[in-house]
Amino acid sequence: MNQFDLQHSRFAATAERLETTDRRHPGFPRDAATVVRMIKLIHKLIVDHGNDTLRAHGLSYPEYNVLMMIDGSPEGALSPSLIGEAAGEKSANVTRLTQQLLDKGLILRQPSPHDRRSTLLCLTEAGHALITAFLPDIRAVLQDYVRHLDRDEQAALQHLLTKLLHGVEQTL
Repeated sequence: MNQFDLQHSRFAATAERLETTDRRHPGFPRDAATVVRMIKLIHKLIVDHGNDTLRAHGLSYPEYNVLMMIDGSPEGALSPSLIGEAAGEKSANVTRLTQQLLDKGLILRQPSPHDRRSTLLCLTEAGHALITAFLPDIRAVLQDYVRHLDRDEQAALQHLLTKLLHGVEQTL
């Protein structure tokens, strides 16, 4: 038996329902639906596991994402609107996450040097220190996720997901 058989995964029940839908509705795009539902399950598992992993560092997965976006910005600062776009979060959620990180002393607000009406978010020393502290855990988790994929397979998957992303974006 294939060690990656879907019948022995958390996706098994969903696969059964998709098979039933396929039988009931000829022409149903079962393969496309399977891909989308697998991505949804993978996302949920990653967020849940991320929350579990980051809890030891006093963070949630969405807070981690905000910190990493700021850290990854070339200037070391981002506007809340850019964080919302990059994270796919609504402005109200970005405001809540930002306030949580401000309250924890991990980020601070500063006026934009280009437009005094705009605010930028940047990491504090405590924010930089926390990233340094949790990165070994995140590195291990990410490597664990792709342990069954060699470098070529990872590159191929990234290429395929990029194509899928373009298809989704063009549909919107």
